[in-house]
Amino acid sequence: MNSTPIITQDGYPAHSTATPLAHHFDNLKQQHDAGEIGMWLFLCTEIMFFGGVFLAYAIYRMQDEATFALASRELDLTLGTINTVVLLGSSLTMALAVDAARLRKSSSLCRLLLLTAILGTVFLAIKGFEYYQKYEHHLMPLRGRPFDWQGPSPDHAELFFNLYFLMTGIHALHMIIGIGMLWILLWMATRGGLLGDFSMPVHCIGLYWHFVDIVWVFLFPLLYLIGAHHGP
Repeated sequence: MNSTPIITQDGYPAHSTATPLAHHFDNLKQQHDAGEIGMWLFLCTEIMFFGGVFLAYAIYRMQDEATFALASRELDLTLGTINTVVLLGSSLTMALAVDAARLRKSSSLCRLLLLTAILGTVFLAIKGFEYYQKYEHHLMPLRGRPFDWQGPSPDHAELFFNLYFLMTGIHALHMIIGIGMLWILLWMATRGGLLGDFSMPVHCIGLYWHFVDIVWVFLFPLLYLIGAHHGP
């Protein structure tokens, strides 16, 4: 005896391979809400993690603001500004990609995901060049490598650069993870997926990408701009 398949309010056979609805959810909205809440909970743990790092930076900076400001002037403000523009541009392309996925614009989705990944890679390349500059100028505190600081309070200056590499390094690691996820999304999009009701993964990765960009928006003034406002 053939049974008539149950059709959900979204127009799909309930729990079939053609529907984005997983078997343990009652409807698509409930599933989407659960996915978004899960991503926000994960981002809350990330906020607590980065919050601890920012707090450590603030405490050490208050101990010797003058030396931290002098050390900040050794950073390349031009490259830092370019990277900020690059990341803000990537946030725009990611937001457009989420919209393209929702509106079932497959070709636009693929192009925007690719562009976002490229912009993220450009950011990492510029950051890698900055790291190389600090290495060449003996301002990268490494075991066995001299730290060449000509100004006052070399210990506090070395502490600034330790925090600089720690904070930007953790951020870069999150960028690498994000770029990897973008390539996975791009592969899925080229196979015709992630459109319409199936677009929730793009939305969730978009939230992660925007969070990583916001972290940089805080890192940039904390690390690059403090020297510019501390007098000669």
